Amino acid sequence: MTSIGGAEMVDWNLAVATATRLVRPGPEVTRDEARAVVAELRRHARTSEEHVRAFTRMMPEGLTLPDTPVLVVDRAGWVKANVAGFRELLGPLLGKMQDRRAGAPGGAVLGAVGGKVTGVELGVLLSFLASRVLGQYETFAPGAPELPGAGPTGGRLLLVAPNIVHVERELEVAPHDFRLWVCLHEETHRTQFTAVPWLRAHLEGEIQTFLGATEMDPSTILERLREAVQSFSGGRPEGERGDEGRSLVELVQTPEQREILSRLTAVMSLLEGHADFVMDGVGPDVVPSVAEIREKFQQRRAAGAGRLDAALRKLLGLDAKLRQYRDGERFVRAVVGQVGMDGFNRVWTSPNTLPTKAEIARPADWVARVHGRGSAGSEER
Repeated sequence: MTSIGGAEMVDWNLAVATATRLVRPGPEVTRDEARAVVAELRRHARTSEEHVRAFTRMMPEGLTLPDTPVLVVDRAGWVKANVAGFRELLGPLLGKMQDRRAGAPGGAVLGAVGGKVTGVELGVLLSFLASRVLGQYETFAPGAPELPGAGPTGGRLLLVAPNIVHVERELEVAPHDFRLWVCLHEETHRTQFTAVPWLRAHLEGEIQTFLGATEMDPSTILERLREAVQSFSGGRPEGERGDEGRSLVELVQTPEQREILSRLTAVMSLLEGHADFVMDGVGPDVVPSVAEIREKFQQRRAAGAGRLDAALRKLLGLDAKLRQYRDGERFVRAVVGQVGMDGFNRVWTSPNTLPTKAEIARPADWVARVHGRGSAGSEER
């Protein structure tokens, strides 16, 4: 990445150091208990692959999915992996912004100071998220000194052991069942990207186009951020509250970015909803207490963890992610109900068969467009 006076736009090492210093410690476990959790999660990841393949029928008989690493990590390991991913994905955008700032008066000083400030801010956000993520399929995953690189498809699967143990204790559910249930969800994401060769490149293209449409004028970006902060603090003048309640991500968009984000939201709703649908579809056969786990986990999702947690979730747009699980799962369930699993799998044919944001809310419209049949007259609930 281009640098100004040796300084990057983001001090990535400081981001890692800040996040690992601030992240809360995980639940207390003995060394033997920790080893047992890691071993069981690895076993569940392997067995989940077979269950997901059989249920989704996303791979033709006799073909083998490309291999991707499965890593069981702690909270610090999750932070390091995600910083590496951010650095890879945001590199082109940050390089452009840095080149633009290089010609400005005091650019070298801004580079040195701003990179550290941004590094601290990113570290604070990651410390918040690091104690909440149970698992993650890293679609854009470069190698890191502490972590193996991605497989041939560019991804790797992370399972965050202390968070899984924390939630299973909080919900008072059977540990064996809960760990397998989580693995089924994350394995579905791995299957989505390994069985659909074009999906990763399509998403990366959309994200890079989104980032490329970012307004590069620093004064404009600062003004958008100021408005965002005011909207959440109640500091905007009376009569100027049209953006209140929107996330920080939404508030810094250009019109072009809003169109891209609409497409990305539809894809992410599909991926998350499909994973929830598969997790619950496989569950009854292999997870005896799946109904209890689902009920308690849904209640936990809805409740959050206090006012500060709720405020941060809204600011970061995490409330939108919860809607993606709900709306996407409803879409998948409705389509499978109308055209069966093989009919639903036509969604993976090409970018043109992905649902739009409107079709996520109206599954019958997608069926009519892709299958040429069905009613598009009523919204699915």
